[in-house]
Amino acid sequence: MAMAPDYGAFVSKFVLKPPSPSPSLPLAGLTFAVKDIFDVEGHVTGFGNPDWARTHEPASSTAPAVLNVLKAGATCVGKTVLDEMAYSLFGENKHYGTPRNPCAPDRVPGGSSSGSAVAVGAKLVDFSLGSDTGGSVRAPASYCGILGFRSSHNAVSTVGVIPLAQSLDTVGWFAREPSILKQVGRVLLELPDADPNRPSQIIVPRDCFQLSNIPSERLTQALVRSVEKLFGGGIIKHTVLGDYVRDNVPALSSFLREINEDEVDIIPSLEALFRARQLLLRYEFKNNHKEWISAVNSDLGPGILDNVRDAIQTTEENVDVYWSVKKEFHAALTSLLGDFGILAIPTVPGPPPKLQTDVSSLKVYGAKAFRLLSIASVSGFCQVSIPMGLHDNLPISISLLAKHGADGFLLDLVETLYESLQEQAEIAEKSV
Repeated sequence: MAMAPDYGAFVSKFVLKPPSPSPSLPLAGLTFAVKDIFDVEGHVTGFGNPDWARTHEPASSTAPAVLNVLKAGATCVGKTVLDEMAYSLFGENKHYGTPRNPCAPDRVPGGSSSGSAVAVGAKLVDFSLGSDTGGSVRAPASYCGILGFRSSHNAVSTVGVIPLAQSLDTVGWFAREPSILKQVGRVLLELPDADPNRPSQIIVPRDCFQLSNIPSERLTQALVRSVEKLFGGGIIKHTVLGDYVRDNVPALSSFLREINEDEVDIIPSLEALFRARQLLLRYEFKNNHKEWISAVNSDLGPGILDNVRDAIQTTEENVDVYWSVKKEFHAALTSLLGDFGILAIPTVPGPPPKLQTDVSSLKVYGAKAFRLLSIASVSGFCQVSIPMGLHDNLPISISLLAKHGADGFLLDLVETLYESLQEQAEIAEKSV
């Protein structure tokens, strides 16, 4: 089947120009697309599902995040496809089709911000807006070979964005160029001009890289060499994150008791973190959307249907424990990194899965991915996924995390490191 020239990325196309255009504005001349979870005045926010679109009125106002980039001079060219109800990591939508991954056409684009990632990866726009609760910007960025930024929790307004789980929801964005990623971030985060800060330490957790099916040196070597060149090797520290989390987040003990520590490919404390995060997401999703789900009985895709069913059946049991986990984990990670420390991890466990992989296999892959993705989701820290070339002809990436509120520092660091990282990744790619 022939694919549309827009790679199936858009659910609707329209043009919204800046209210007061000027070449001096920070995003002047740039085009962007918006995930169809953000309100745009006069347009129905479709949430990835035709029944949702049918049962909701057009938005009466535009989400502040969208307004801010328009006011900064960018032009919006449309709304993008997402997973139904933003409740999947893979980007396959039975109603609107699956946007085609420009980096790997036989692989999933990642979700739930699938169309936003594809629009940037296919060079249809300069940047795009997405949302990230459990990994919905970071995973598609990795799978489509582009930059993706998850902002610190509550750092960018989520007003006018349909909630998945408010305790975890964040606004994120995609770009191909670090300079554009940073400019968009400065607008959305309303950052003042400031000199970049030097990283105090770059922590490389060996156990996290062992969760990846990419040889760890393929990712870490490029990072280490780039850091040595730009900042000196003395700031690189190796650690075992799982042990640190186990020892410093006692509230995880109730989740740890349920985990088989002998299971392969598992870091018990990160698995416990994921389970705590999953519980809260289900609980808040149920509170947000149970009424609509019960009233409409929408025809949901297979993986989505399972996720929604699990959420609707969730009880309040253990929800209080989650708040303790979140508080303790935030404090533990803040203590580990300090003001200008960085945690480097694989974004996801490897390249994107094949299209139409069966739901049970995707669940296994998703659980592996969430052990890594839950680190930023639960702590509320900011995270950027950086493309690291191809491995076996498929896109791979590395992620950098900084403490909550250090978004500007992280955006500066990406811009500083990016060129060297790409050079080193290319060397590593050729040497395999």
